[in-house]
Amino acid sequence: MMKEPEKTSNPLINPEEEAFMAGPQSRYLDFKFTLKVLLEFIRGFRMLHFVGPCVTVFGSARFEPGDKYYELGLNVGRVASHMGFTVMTGGGPGIMEAANKGAKMAGGKSVGCNIILPFEQYPNVYLDKFMNFKYFFVRKVLLSKYSYAFIVLPGGFGTLDEFFEALTLIQTQVMKRFPVVLMGKDFHAHLYEHLKAMAEVGTISSVDLDLFLLTDSIEDMEIHLKKFAIEGFGLRRKAPMKPSKILGEEA
Repeated sequence: MMKEPEKTSNPLINPEEEAFMAGPQSRYLDFKFTLKVLLEFIRGFRMLHFVGPCVTVFGSARFEPGDKYYELGLNVGRVASHMGFTVMTGGGPGIMEAANKGAKMAGGKSVGCNIILPFEQYPNVYLDKFMNFKYFFVRKVLLSKYSYAFIVLPGGFGTLDEFFEALTLIQTQVMKRFPVVLMGKDFHAHLYEHLKAMAEVGTISSVDLDLFLLTDSIEDMEIHLKKFAIEGFGLRRKAPMKPSKILGEEA
């Protein structure tokens, strides 16, 4: 079962970002906005620097407990945590909550990068750490920066945006070839057919289809993460780096 979002004329509660994206502002306003973005990046760096290697889980905020995709998210978070990863999500309800809950049930770490919306988005209760972000693009960068793998479950525009951004950064070698797992064969069947059609006409290379794994299997996901994240990047369990009291950092 999925929740229907409340109707609203503007889903954002941050008019600054809307104004910035609407075109040129005064030099003063653009400079002021840039400083606020810089400060939000610094806050995010300070929060996430000590959380350890992460797996980021993307998915819809609208699935409720008991839905098969919510349960899938729960298992994804549990297995990723057992593998030694910190489970990172967008911090909200739905699949994000499920993945964070799975991590906590497994005794692992759970963190969230939450964007504040007047409907459907609020920090879930299974987060060891979270930060509320004002700016979508800052949040997106930090969801990618600290992760060695990306697990994409069924979702909407935001989930697909995050999926394709990860693939684009990997394809263009801006980001290392971290494993990307697309969970849900039936849900993503039409998407996969479209991607194959893109390869056939040459807008992407046929080898680009190997940049992600499409599966329904938690076991396949675990094998893929072990091979391409843990073994591929030589990850080892070790004592976390300690924060600096001089810099005012918190564990």
